Amino acid sequence: MRTRLLSFIALICMPAALLGADRIQVFVTVLPQQTFVERIAGAGVQVEALVGTGSNPHAYEPTPGQIARLAEADVYFGIGLPMETAWMKRIRAVNPEIRVVDLSDGISRRRLEAHEHGHGAEPDHHHESGGEQDPHIWTSPPLVIGMAERIAGTLSELDPEQAAEYEARLADFIAELKALDADTRTRLDRLKHRRFMVYHPSWGYFADTYGLTQIPIEAEGKEPGPRRLAALIDQARREDVRVILAQPQLSTKAAEQVAQEIGGRVEVIDTLAADYIGAIRRLTRVLTSADE
Repeated sequence: MRTRLLSFIALICMPAALLGADRIQVFVTVLPQQTFVERIAGAGVQVEALVGTGSNPHAYEPTPGQIARLAEADVYFGIGLPMETAWMKRIRAVNPEIRVVDLSDGISRRRLEAHEHGHGAEPDHHHESGGEQDPHIWTSPPLVIGMAERIAGTLSELDPEQAAEYEARLADFIAELKALDADTRTRLDRLKHRRFMVYHPSWGYFADTYGLTQIPIEAEGKEPGPRRLAALIDQARREDVRVILAQPQLSTKAAEQVAQEIGGRVEVIDTLAADYIGAIRRLTRVLTSADE
């Protein structure tokens, strides 16, 4: 009886943030964001990404179960993906009080590239794709630092008693991101070939940060036709491209065709991986090894 009484007293004295029912409920759009929140939040926050492993955010629809959990959520961290606008209507319909924080606010958005090459065109001519903004802001480690600061600030406002803990974990995360940025910059500064080919243009912010250029195979969400595929193969040969980047959520057929013709290889690296730092380090290794 004494043991049970002591257990009950310990339970009712436990900080509310550690009790499952009172944990801050957070939703994010993609898995890298979930990692960012978890690095800062600790055990007092429950985090769920709408778009899970292997799913394509451009074609994703929240499940009924997710909508039900969103009805109880405290905050939603967006990332600026176009489909979030439609999702927000459904989310606010079930949870008008949810706090929505768009982590892309204040970030200068680049435009998605499209590739052109035809009769009379310059060999390396690129243009911006129909005014469509590139949403893949998390691929730049310096931009993630700003997102992490907004996450910590929001959590501190929701749970002031834990603000010091959030700030301490934020400091640790920022130190790791700065080390990642410095190491990536050092390694990529040595590259002789500063243009790389990708199937889907999802590494643009990474490329901009480190002085590189991505050459997309896909244009405006469409597979390349035979003439454009031939032009891409010619360009890859001229620029001594040896590796084609692809994503696990998308077809690798066109990337494999180009790689086969140039005697190169396809490397699948997930921009949506939960292991954010691991994905950035792997991409850096791939680019540097292809340059040797």
